[in-house]
Amino acid sequence: MSRFTDASDLTARDPLFDLAPVALALEDFSEVYVLLQSWRTAGVVDIEAYLRLRPEGIGEYFSRIKVLKVNQRMLDLYGAPDLQALLVAGDTLFDHSDQSTAIAEIARLWNGATSYQFETINYSLDHQSLNIRLNVNRLADVAKPWDRMLMAMEDFTEQKRAESAAATNQAYAHALFALSPVSLWVEDFSEVKSMLDEVRDRGITDFRTFVDVHPEFVFSCMERIRVIDVNQQTLTLFGATSKDELLARLSEIFRDEMNRSFSEQLLDCWNNVLFQSRETLNYSLRGDPINLHMQWAVLPGHEDHWDLVQVALTDISARKKAESYLEYLGKHDALTKLRNRAFYDDEISWLNRRGPFPIGVLIVDLNGLKRTNDEFGHNAGDALLRRTGEALKKALGDTFQAARVGGDEFACLLPRYGEVEMAALIDCMHMVVELNNQFYQGPRLSFAVGSAVCEKAGELDRAVRSADDAMYAAKRAYYAATQSDRRNA
Repeated sequence: MSRFTDASDLTARDPLFDLAPVALALEDFSEVYVLLQSWRTAGVVDIEAYLRLRPEGIGEYFSRIKVLKVNQRMLDLYGAPDLQALLVAGDTLFDHSDQSTAIAEIARLWNGATSYQFETINYSLDHQSLNIRLNVNRLADVAKPWDRMLMAMEDFTEQKRAESAAATNQAYAHALFALSPVSLWVEDFSEVKSMLDEVRDRGITDFRTFVDVHPEFVFSCMERIRVIDVNQQTLTLFGATSKDELLARLSEIFRDEMNRSFSEQLLDCWNNVLFQSRETLNYSLRGDPINLHMQWAVLPGHEDHWDLVQVALTDISARKKAESYLEYLGKHDALTKLRNRAFYDDEISWLNRRGPFPIGVLIVDLNGLKRTNDEFGHNAGDALLRRTGEALKKALGDTFQAARVGGDEFACLLPRYGEVEMAALIDCMHMVVELNNQFYQGPRLSFAVGSAVCEKAGELDRAVRSADDAMYAAKRAYYAATQSDRRNA
């Protein structure tokens, strides 16, 4: 089945034909005309159905075509030195895997078309695939029907390859977007940019003050953002069943703290920062808070209008919880759940400079911890320390926080507490200790307590030493009484 068969009647060379920048072939279809007429005489009506049932008719069709001449561009296209080389190559130049193109071509001639166009695949003499767009025109000035057919072949192989590569890249980019483990949004910020430009045109230069005075401007900008697309991870992250549900309930996702974060984002936009990164807090559609790291970027080529922006949201909730826990451990005692020495030292430094004064200092030492450890084991000692934490929290309430500053030593700073308030607090503490001893079995809870009051800035360290001295005096008195009780016993 070859278009290049039985060459004959080669006409004189035509310079315009030979030098044309398009591959041209002049062919004689008169025998094709005779063949089609014979099929009509035989009763064929539906040529396409006929050829599908009798595919050998396709080969018979091509065998009736006579190639009269081709131009140099045609030879170059197929990599042939001359027409004879094309004729020898014959069927190897054509793709026989799909006969539908050939059937469609024959059907056009059958139905009287004087010109037509179709696309097909050919092969060069070195077996390189060629995407060909073939334009066929029947010349009118002929001695007999279909005596001259002009074929113009357009090679669009590179275009096809480029389209294929573009389609592959587009599919790749879409897969990266759709299947990304990060929440991705494509948004249109063009109206936001227009609003910022309008404010600038009004002569506003201090934008931070402007948004502080006009918070409604921030809300208005948020409403002007148009979401173009989101990926699957976005739906999963925010608990949405579909894009439509997500877009309909955006107000539940972006609320509360988001307003402050978006104000900072707008300030960066005002300063033409087209790539931004910050942490923010959003909410799932279930109402759960989600800590996020946001990256916002105007895509290349859209810097003038901001009509294509990508937003990437990474869930950092687990990291924030870990940070909070580490921060908690950095300021808390793991055993008693009270504050630790680091917190206490920071409080002394802060309150010593700024007050408010007077500041009461309470130093508490747990009596008998070593004896409890020696006689009942460290588990019993740990239990006594935990009871100490419970008692101090109960006595101090939610206003003040005690700290474990040593193995069995505790302290608390109480702003605006003078001598009277401190005395009342110590009485309350002794009552709480008695109640604690009634509730728990085992070693009794006993405190050695010292207190002092700092009246002015810069003297808190002195007050701490005074309270510490008072605590040690109380401790010595406790152990002296204990030894006396043992001797009497």
